[in-house]
Amino acid sequence: MSHSHKRRIVVLISGSGSNLQALIDAQNTPALPDAKIVLVVSNRKAAYGLTRALQATPPIPTAYLALQPYLKANPKRTRQDYDREIARIVVEAKPDLVVLAGWMHIMSEAFLDVLIGETQLEGIERVSKPIPVINLHPALPGAFDGAHAIERAFEAFQKGEIAHSGCMVHRVIKEVDRGEPVVVRNVEIVKGEPIEEFETRLHKAEWEIIVQGTAKVLDDVAPLEGSS
Repeated sequence: MSHSHKRRIVVLISGSGSNLQALIDAQNTPALPDAKIVLVVSNRKAAYGLTRALQATPPIPTAYLALQPYLKANPKRTRQDYDREIARIVVEAKPDLVVLAGWMHIMSEAFLDVLIGETQLEGIERVSKPIPVINLHPALPGAFDGAHAIERAFEAFQKGEIAHSGCMVHRVIKEVDRGEPVVVRNVEIVKGEPIEEFETRLHKAEWEIIVQGTAKVLDDVAPLEGSS
């Protein structure tokens, strides 16, 4: 039986969009059934992920809003106002799930407060059912929070501090990279290999787990018809 309403996903990106591409390729396959990416949001105008969205079949609507131009155009506004504006763009697309796929901007609580229904923005309805947000992070839980996780893990391996690294999809909460892991994957680092080889292997794992994590959380919040 077909689902009466395709499960709606909004994806936030900042760069090339290879993780977005994995989601585009997986939508409506057994890996991500009855799912539709309804919007791709970027905080960088030149992000190739926007091109990927437009080249998808059918094309996926896109939106762009960058922090510095926003603050320059609105001198009395703050970073929190920007995060609320991103939340407005997201909420207006009525998603079941938001996926941060290489989104290089740490969201303040202002963003999450809109998505969980604590804050109501002028001109749009308050969110009645919290919209979950998940993030792809290129490190294992609790290991290398924040930026440059791949380089930091590779360096730690060279010093003998870790035996391997990995990547995870986790729920986004108010503490950076500390939300509950949804999917975790170990990725080997080979002694003597250049960082590029490790990075290539890690990205391949990311493309798989971002689809798995998205499917898992969608099944929680918007189960397929006929599944319990």
